[in-house]
Amino acid sequence: MRWALVRVCLAIAAMVVVAFAVPLGLVIKEMARDRAFSNAEREAAAVAPALSITTDRDQLEKVVASAGADSGMAVHIPAGEGKAALDIGRQRAADKDIATVRKLGRASTTEVPGGSVLLQPVALSSGEISVVEVYVPESEVSNGVGTAWAVLAGVGLALIVGSVAVADRLGVRMVQPAQRLVEGAHELGEGKLGARVPEEGPTELRLAAVAFNSMADQVVQLLANERELAADLSHRLRTPLTVLRLNAASLGDGPAAEQTRTAVAQLEREVDTIIRTAREAKPQTVAAGPGAGCDAAEVVRERMRFWSALAEDEGRKVRVAGVERPVRIPVARADLVAALDALLGNVFRHTPEGTAFAVDVHNSEDAVIVLVSDAGSGIRDPEAAMARGRGSGSAGSTGLGLDIVRRLAESTGGDVRIGSSMLGGTEVRIWIQLDGREPERKGHRGAVRRRRRGRLVSTFNRSRSLP
Repeated sequence: MRWALVRVCLAIAAMVVVAFAVPLGLVIKEMARDRAFSNAEREAAAVAPALSITTDRDQLEKVVASAGADSGMAVHIPAGEGKAALDIGRQRAADKDIATVRKLGRASTTEVPGGSVLLQPVALSSGEISVVEVYVPESEVSNGVGTAWAVLAGVGLALIVGSVAVADRLGVRMVQPAQRLVEGAHELGEGKLGARVPEEGPTELRLAAVAFNSMADQVVQLLANERELAADLSHRLRTPLTVLRLNAASLGDGPAAEQTRTAVAQLEREVDTIIRTAREAKPQTVAAGPGAGCDAAEVVRERMRFWSALAEDEGRKVRVAGVERPVRIPVARADLVAALDALLGNVFRHTPEGTAFAVDVHNSEDAVIVLVSDAGSGIRDPEAAMARGRGSGSAGSTGLGLDIVRRLAESTGGDVRIGSSMLGGTEVRIWIQLDGREPERKGHRGAVRRRRRGRLVSTFNRSRSLP
């Protein structure tokens, strides 16, 4: 497509150059010819007054010499009143051409070797017609034409090169977004659910990129819902399985009873495998590439409008900070909404009515911190809570909420921390990395990143104020 556009622009520019340069070149050539013959007419006119007064050879030779064209001018006076014909200067025109001009009484031009001649009739005092011949060499006729044509050729070439360069830039601007859209479609078709395309380029391609990213987010959300549904349905099977296992234990001894107990135990293992697989095989939902992701500030504002209504009913004080300006993060909107709802839902479920809570967003050069804190009694064992979030199967909650939050942060190279908040209760800090998705590693780079993260967290904590 890019080269096709370049070829079209090249053809159009070439046609424009040909349409304007060729006629202009011919006009310039004709103008040079007219200029040369106009000069010849002025030289011939300079001799005419002398011919009307005298036909003396010596005087006429002086006039011809004073005209400055003694080598290119000739005067032909016919015979009459007992005087012989008089020719002054070098004759280049044929006798018949001179006779024709004398007979017709009007000027004419004729081709001669090396150029052209102007034959100008002049009436003598005796009534006879003399002819003034002015030689115009070919070099004078074409004087300046070559330079003008060279300038036209240079301008035409510059126009063609410029049009090709502009067409190439336009082609790149149109083709690159289309190529990225094609690559994103191929990646999504290959199962890379994190494939996204930058929302840039011409309006049509930008709208196509927006539609593609929206479709990809919906596909990811549908797959996530499907896996969660599979895990939920499998989890519901545990209750009837428990009844079967108890009934099988009461069957006593015997081959049939043993086979029943074995089948029940195998069915329980299969159900556990389905649950673990559904929870662990979640699709990659991080938006890949520039231009994808969501505005964390806008998402926080939208979710807090939802939860603030319930907080008002329960008499909870709410504080939101850091959402005045857009905060772009490489996370799908649906994932951030799910993570915030999970954390805010925990605040409402595990703290008494009237407990205050806050959501803070801090944006730095390479990371974004989303902090959800409350004024409740806190979590006695943060490590155990995080272990449940990793699907350890510990007692208490299922850990699905923290699992969603953890996966969101780790997919960007960040992490999740649980600690004590400045409000006196629990603080969940989501670290979302902006400069890459590689997880933090040991060694010099990891130490540098940890020190930078510690400074950023300290600065963030000092900037916060109690409600």
